[in-house]
Amino acid sequence: MIVENGPGPARRLRYGWGPSGRRLAEQGRWDELLQRFRLARALGDPLSGPLGHLVAYGAPAALAARLFDPDGGPGAPATTADHDAGPLWEVLATRHPRPVLDALPLPPAIHRLAAHTRALLGEDPGDGAPDGGGVPYRLHPWEDGGWERDTRVREYLPGGGARRALHLAPPTREGLADLELPNPGTRLTGIAATRTLAALSDWTTAVCVRGRAADAVAQLAAGPEVTGGHLPFAALYPALVHLASARPDRGAAQGRLAVWQLLAAIDGTPAPDRAAADALVARLRCLTWTEPADDLRHLHLALEDPATGLAWALSGTTPEPA
Repeated sequence: MIVENGPGPARRLRYGWGPSGRRLAEQGRWDELLQRFRLARALGDPLSGPLGHLVAYGAPAALAARLFDPDGGPGAPATTADHDAGPLWEVLATRHPRPVLDALPLPPAIHRLAAHTRALLGEDPGDGAPDGGGVPYRLHPWEDGGWERDTRVREYLPGGGARRALHLAPPTREGLADLELPNPGTRLTGIAATRTLAALSDWTTAVCVRGRAADAVAQLAAGPEVTGGHLPFAALYPALVHLASARPDRGAAQGRLAVWQLLAAIDGTPAPDRAAADALVARLRCLTWTEPADDLRHLHLALEDPATGLAWALSGTTPEPA
């Protein structure tokens, strides 16, 4: 597990963060904490995030929802990007079941992300209807089986900070073998899916080729021989969601939505579609490998769509924690 901490002690004292802020939370003085958050938020102070964390984590749902209410005045409401060790909307979504969240007067974008968060946490959405963007609230089987439910979303701590599981690709070195790669071919440019894949992270590189998964790997691998192997897309899906939600201003629900957008781009559909995504996942040929420089965070995978003859590779490694 990786612990994502809040701001340093000296800065926590401003606007009541630190002992006095926590004391207000312990005493249930949520209105005062909310007002301190709004003041810091309106002034553009980054310590609004830690104050918002206290409210989103511990306050009654109806009051916590007021973090996003415009009645606080210009600049005071939180947006989807406000965060401490993770976005405030995700903190709120981990604390209450979906029926409670659905009843709150939250902005539509927050409602959508909260509902997808509850789905990742294993909550049954009921009818399983898709959201306005075509992504279903109910997880498909290939989304559900490759990881434990308690590792999908950050575990938020009462006083600030969070713990987050580290999902890698390959997820394990077991079952990998020596692979001899072909000579690198020509990279294709101007492919929308490549841009979508590259947008998942700022520490990975994405390429597209006409050919097989191994041809794409040859573009990014450190040498002509690697240790790797084929895995189903379901085994790599957690790493992609994790990659797309690694920044503290992004939540796991945004990572899930990003992967659905990626599948739509690979399939050439204008928007995510449940049937099209299932068919694509069933036919994708996925290859993952390791690199000598792999450190704390690494991801190496290739996705081959035999229906189009195109393959993509995504690779990167960094010692910095997510």
